[in-house]
Amino acid sequence: MTTNALVTLTDPTSVAAEAYRTLRTGIEFANVDTPTKTLLVTSAGPDDDKDVTLANLAITMADGGQNVILVDSDLRQPQLHTLFGISNNRGFTDMFRDEAAFNSPPWQTVPDTTLKVLPSGQLPAIPSQILNSKKLVQVLQKLADGADIVLFSAPPVSTVTDAVLLASKVDGTLLVVKANVSKREHVLEAKNRLAKVNANLIGAVLSNAAVDASLKQYYQAM
Repeated sequence: MTTNALVTLTDPTSVAAEAYRTLRTGIEFANVDTPTKTLLVTSAGPDDDKDVTLANLAITMADGGQNVILVDSDLRQPQLHTLFGISNNRGFTDMFRDEAAFNSPPWQTVPDTTLKVLPSGQLPAIPSQILNSKKLVQVLQKLADGADIVLFSAPPVSTVTDAVLLASKVDGTLLVVKANVSKREHVLEAKNRLAKVNANLIGAVLSNAAVDASLKQYYQAM
């Protein structure tokens, strides 16, 4: 497990961990009348801390008592199995081609949490064929039936169509933007692409932002 990245597990009283809990609360109240059951997390461009943000968000949601499934549907460069130190032999893609895997998804549990992680599984030659298939809706529904909330990782919006395909099928989409790294034009392009498929963009997350010294002192004193 890449423990230094999963700060919500290794340092739950830190400023960063509290920021993830604030993000969790914001998502929970984003639409009170129709709670978000399936949420896609993507980024404007590469190297935007998408998977680290998503993994920590999933942990905080599980800490809140929800039954959470974290799915690596980034079929280009999956990272969640590395972050959690788990096998990627079977996972999300198996649900499309194996009826047994569909009926009993091959997720793996994170100790001492209610979090289940479904890695990507073996990568297809053309990911968009899977994500644009009729089977996708069935897979999403199967996962949604097994949890309070399902979180999905997707490649950056500006690089391939995968995120847009998934965004059109889930309840909400969260865009990760990295301070001093993400390009303004990529963020605007991502927003426009998501809007074209009527994706429900519930907000954006700024990662890698500098933390005010007074905040550090406040949380250290708690």
